[in-house]
Amino acid sequence: MTVKGLLIMDVDSTLIREEAIDILGDLAGVGDHVAKITEKAMRGELDFEESLRQRLGLLAGLPQTIFSQVLAKIHLTRGAEELVASLHDRGYKVGLVSGGFHENVDPLAERLGIDYIKANRLEIADGKLTGRHLGDVVTKETKVAMLKQWALENHLPLSKTVAVGDGANDLPMILTAGIGIAFNAKAIVRAQAPYRIDEPNLSKVLDILDNANAL
Repeated sequence: MTVKGLLIMDVDSTLIREEAIDILGDLAGVGDHVAKITEKAMRGELDFEESLRQRLGLLAGLPQTIFSQVLAKIHLTRGAEELVASLHDRGYKVGLVSGGFHENVDPLAERLGIDYIKANRLEIADGKLTGRHLGDVVTKETKVAMLKQWALENHLPLSKTVAVGDGANDLPMILTAGIGIAFNAKAIVRAQAPYRIDEPNLSKVLDILDNANAL
């Protein structure tokens, strides 16, 4: 079947209602500190890679089994399942690109039948988080690169792509995609994104697609 389009979206505060790393922080007893760093990064006041390094350092020593507790506290955003299913029915591929972690993202992706995943991977030694990550960090540049790579793999022009996110590190991919959507986003993203959704319902993305295709 010919692929008709590609949608990629952020995970934390977009696909899911929570920031998973903040939940990890709560479980580690450093929730307020982690949440403040997260908020600075999402507003664009702190480089994401540096913010990740700071937050991971606070989580060193947590047991690997902590992720089952995190998943139990994560909730899909309203409309997420409808959006993915409808996109697949329309011949779209769907990707997740996240500054979060595979340990959280992969189970969600499997549940929804997501086609592509790009996220950070945590370093674990002796069953515990070391406070470091493995490989390159997923940055705002990575998000743009994955949008372009997945579009190329499916022989799609960027005009046939959609990007959805909420934070400052999502803005470049939002501006690169054919349809870029700020989803309950920070002020800097709402101000620059071509489209915006200001209610926590991902099915509203379908309304934007329908209206854009009708033009």
